[in-house]
Amino acid sequence: MKMIAWYIAVSNLAAFLIYGMDKKRAKRHQWRIPERVLLGAAAIGGSVGALAGMYIFHHKTRKMKFAVGIPLIFILQLILFYSIFNR
Repeated sequence: MKMIAWYIAVSNLAAFLIYGMDKKRAKRHQWRIPERVLLGAAAIGGSVGALAGMYIFHHKTRKMKFAVGIPLIFILQLILFYSIFNR
């Protein structure tokens, strides 16, 4: 149980930081982090961090893929965690 909690915490922190780094790079017209990496960070357990990064950094909030995809990933993860831990 502790390992899962650590995994989720680290995944969310990593996703949040990745969104912040990409926004910083976008402002500086530098090489960007691929969208598949940003979405993947959410998909592997970092959906809360990705959502926070999107809205705190105002990053990718207008892109439909992110505006719909990240909350959908979050909802699917909630369902998954509920089904795993509520047996």
